[in-house]
Amino acid sequence: MTSDRGALTALHLLLVWALMTAAMPVLGIALLATAWSAGNGALVPALALGVPSAVALLSVAGAPARTVVPLCASVPKRLGWAALVFLLGTLGVLAGLAVYDDGVQLGSASTRVALTGAPYAVAAAFFVPNRWVRLGATAALAAAVAYGGFVGPGQARQRRHTSEVARYREYQELLYTIDTPPGMSAARAQAGPAAFTVEYHSDRRDGYVALGVRKPLAPRPSCPTPPEKDVTCTVNERGEMRVVEPLPGGGHHVTLTRRHGTAEAEITSQTLDEPALRHLLDTLHPLSDAELERLMEEKVIVRGIGQGVPTVSPPMT
Repeated sequence: MTSDRGALTALHLLLVWALMTAAMPVLGIALLATAWSAGNGALVPALALGVPSAVALLSVAGAPARTVVPLCASVPKRLGWAALVFLLGTLGVLAGLAVYDDGVQLGSASTRVALTGAPYAVAAAFFVPNRWVRLGATAALAAAVAYGGFVGPGQARQRRHTSEVARYREYQELLYTIDTPPGMSAARAQAGPAAFTVEYHSDRRDGYVALGVRKPLAPRPSCPTPPEKDVTCTVNERGEMRVVEPLPGGGHHVTLTRRHGTAEAEITSQTLDEPALRHLLDTLHPLSDAELERLMEEKVIVRGIGQGVPTVSPPMT
């Protein structure tokens, strides 16, 4: 390719990019405004007017390239070339909108507007009968596919994950947990401004333990006055409260409440006895990054506004 033809080709592609960068946002805004004001049914006449106008504009961009692009040599051919470039470029724009909607970053608003015309310039480059121009277009297309299909979505997932972790860590002073009870696994967890709760269900679905770490409800744990019927409540010298409630048919519902720094931890179960619950409460520790990751991966944890240990029934089969 001679320097004159190279300059003409560059001008041709630059003109395609500039015209479509200006035209496509206008067309998109016009379609949105039409759908908003007149409903989706009005999009058909809007497209019937907008698409031919865009194709005609593209054909104008192809006119200076009559000597370097065979499909631009005459008006009929140039209109066919413009239709093909518009179709291929629009597919690229739609792909870009799809990945952007999925959270892939495409730069600032001005950068995104500038990128609007890029798919049309790349499409036009494939019609230039020069292997270097087509190789450059292929490289640009491959880079766009790699970023939009792999790199960008990966970065978007990482950003969402980091943001989600930050939301859970917002009330760090409440994020305490216990060692997982033997034979059990975390079934539900809820993190909020007032409390962090975790439920552990047995693998055989015949038992459960619930833990709640909350902002203290009173200066120190205390038994209700007057005492509840058939409920045993005591507070020891360390300020730990023990509540035992008999269950119909035998067994007991045991709850232990203990202060831990500026928080109050409460553990309860209908299937574990008091020594087992006290041992679990002794393992209370800050929720580690690995433990939080596991709760998130298993889709166990959610955001909430709970006040303490949830009231649940043991998951009997």
